[in-house]
Amino acid sequence: MDAGQAFGFLVTLEAIPGRQHDVIEFLKKARQLVEAEHGTRTWYAFRSGSTTFGIFDTFDTADDRGVHLHGEVRAALEEFGDELFSAPPVITPVEVLGSKPRT
Repeated sequence: MDAGQAFGFLVTLEAIPGRQHDVIEFLKKARQLVEAEHGTRTWYAFRSGSTTFGIFDTFDTADDRGVHLHGEVRAALEEFGDELFSAPPVITPVEVLGSKPRT
């Protein structure tokens, strides 16, 4: 991933209070869906507060990012979103300006 040549999404998810464990399980299953995506370079699920979760993922091309946007994880978010989240996910496209790959 060269600086300025990677594309990503930062997704913020707000769990319904009491459903945090279910969101964690949802994100673990989402990782399995992403494993089958050829164009997804990196994918991270994280928790940043009691009920706040997120996803950060990267892609080599804008086309790969577009394919992911309409892929299986998005479908799962739409299917289970009302049960797990207090608001729709906030999906922010980003351009990765730099990274430090693991060596």
